[in-house]
Amino acid sequence: MESPRQNCALISLSFGGAIGLMFLMLGCALPQYNQYLPLFVLFFYVLAPIPYSIARRVVNDTDAASNACKELAIFLTTGIVVSAFGMPIVFARAALIHWGACALVLTGNTVIFSTILGFFLVFGNNDDFSWQQW
Repeated sequence: MESPRQNCALISLSFGGAIGLMFLMLGCALPQYNQYLPLFVLFFYVLAPIPYSIARRVVNDTDAASNACKELAIFLTTGIVVSAFGMPIVFARAALIHWGACALVLTGNTVIFSTILGFFLVFGNNDDFSWQQW
């Protein structure tokens, strides 16, 4: 059974995701920008949670010491997030997109990755859900 705290968190995370995607779409679809290259950032949104999710599934968290698998997953996730912030800047420096579109995409990145982090903080320690039932 979902708690009221989790329901409120889920609604807040949904709102944050929608706001972040709105900024991304504004950076692409406004008439003065009219360039859809920033949509490649969507691949990074999908890829970002995968390494950490796999590491949580594989790693046994009974010990308090950090392990290499989890640290590798955090390293890969960090590389994906940095790439998502770097790609619009490279596009803007190469004059493929406008700097205003770059700013909107970077704002959207900040909101989306904060939402992904919030999801892992709120739902990551949930002991009611077990991957073993899959």
